Amino acid sequence: MTSAKEEAYLEALERAVLAGEAILKASGTAVEAVEAAVMMMEDSPLFNAGKGSVFTHDGKNEMDASIMDGNTLNAGAVLEVRRIKNPISVARQVMENSTHVMLAGEGAEQFAKQQGHKPVDSSYFYNEARFQQLQLAKQSEEILLDHSGENKSMEGNMENGGRKLGTVGAVALDVHGNVAAATSTGGMTNKRFGRIGDTPIIGAGTYANNNTCAVSCTGHGEYFIRHVVAYDISALMEYKQLTLQQAADHVVHEKLKNLHGEGGLVAVDTKGNYIMSFNTPGMYRGIATARNKCKVEIYK
Repeated sequence: MTSAKEEAYLEALERAVLAGEAILKASGTAVEAVEAAVMMMEDSPLFNAGKGSVFTHDGKNEMDASIMDGNTLNAGAVLEVRRIKNPISVARQVMENSTHVMLAGEGAEQFAKQQGHKPVDSSYFYNEARFQQLQLAKQSEEILLDHSGENKSMEGNMENGGRKLGTVGAVALDVHGNVAAATSTGGMTNKRFGRIGDTPIIGAGTYANNNTCAVSCTGHGEYFIRHVVAYDISALMEYKQLTLQQAADHVVHEKLKNLHGEGGLVAVDTKGNYIMSFNTPGMYRGIATARNKCKVEIYK
């Protein structure tokens, strides 16, 4: 990665963190903060979500997103939407303005239109670098994961489908003592057959509970689904009285790693403790607290 590219990522991360921080400083809710932070990343072509979403095998962009309110335990998610500029906002509206938790495909887009979202043309999501990433994946007959070491020819190349191109997410604790989590993704390059990862699945990619913590995950979705990673962090805290750090270390650095599941997560508990844990060479991440200014990082 060039220094200019790295700087662009760091600046985009900072904008996302500051967007959420501004809401929290104004006594806004954790739900509002995580939505705002994720929207900023969805609007950037740098991340695999919203505008920067990768291409499926058929050359389409299919996006998933979810959000959860730790105060009410309400949640909302959308799957396989193709013409929604900000899937995370529709996920929030599913949570707040419907009796459902998950809406998929055409139905989700109809709901979004009903809620006032104007569909965007597919050209909005076109990105030449992403399209070339698809061509390379097709040539090698591989599916590129957000945090995958399986594609050895591209390993570490973040601009061409390497290990740090991935799902975006945010967690927050507000002045009211409530936590929330939100996650959004464009899925996997060259994915087929309507594959869905952990991002829109409550408990796998996203979870929030005021009794414990809020968690947003990124990585090899199949592992995160099978091991209910986001909820597992919360359960270890609730039932075994582990700290947030202890729970994350066990799940990310022992449980997942022993199963060769790559990825990471961000999480915050109701005491303000936070972690950004990953078992890959790096993870785009940022943090802002009441005591500390915004800090963004990529590598370990």
